[in-house]
Amino acid sequence: MIILENEELKAVFSKSGAELREVFGKKTGLNYMWNGDSTYWGRVSPVLFPIVGRLKRDQYKLDGKSYHLSQHGFLRDVEFSIHQQDADHVSFVFESSDAFLDVYPYRFQAVIHYTLSGQSLNVRWEIHNKHNKKMYFSIGAHPAFNVPLSSGEKAGDYTLTFTPAPGRKVTQYELVDSLVREKDSLNEIEPISIQASLFQNDAFIYSQIDRVSLTSSQTGHGVDVNLTGFPFVGIWSSYNRDRSTMAPFVCIEPWYGIADTVNTTGNLNEKMGINELEKGGCFEADYTIAFI
Repeated sequence: MIILENEELKAVFSKSGAELREVFGKKTGLNYMWNGDSTYWGRVSPVLFPIVGRLKRDQYKLDGKSYHLSQHGFLRDVEFSIHQQDADHVSFVFESSDAFLDVYPYRFQAVIHYTLSGQSLNVRWEIHNKHNKKMYFSIGAHPAFNVPLSSGEKAGDYTLTFTPAPGRKVTQYELVDSLVREKDSLNEIEPISIQASLFQNDAFIYSQIDRVSLTSSQTGHGVDVNLTGFPFVGIWSSYNRDRSTMAPFVCIEPWYGIADTVNTTGNLNEKMGINELEKGGCFEADYTIAFI
């Protein structure tokens, strides 16, 4: 495990998937990240690439050929190398070479940076196209935060608050059998109290959101995620249908990409939310989590 520390936070990372595994608030005494208990969900903060969500029939077409790719892609399961590290920053690198050409016909390099600053952690991605043609891809984050954070609290004490991008109308999406369907167009979003029923149909998704906070009405503690510039954000927790209960975490997921729509053509270059990167090009995006 790799550790970054400052006066406010201690953050722990794994080279497997370049995944953030723990964040401890030194002054609050709180563990903010989900612990990865596989009873509910065995991950903590995976990086989703080269797709976000699920493809229709787990397949896509490109240049007349069909490929099989499971939900959220494969980058979360590969072993990264440490690229750089100092007291408040670490970056991880993965070179695909020919490893995944049977499911994703591009060579690429992924670099994932983490930087501590006060009570915040900045996450920055670089995707480099190492192939000899235009590359199509999606990338997303999937961090899970403990809800509740403290003993004596319950999930219902926590509220999600959304800040839309200025001057933009928010679109809300729902998932139908893991595929996306537009649900509503909103001028504003009211704060949402956490309850299990929110997640009975999987994640709920918005476009044109700059910031999402998740805080306790009892203590004021929680997280604030600045995802300015990201086209989509998903909110998710694991839901138990037999008990009508949710897992003790909530994910706030900044995405450059989204699951297939219900009426998708299946062509990767026509996929909703897909990104294009020219030969030799570099895509960069970042978001910041403040631990309150």
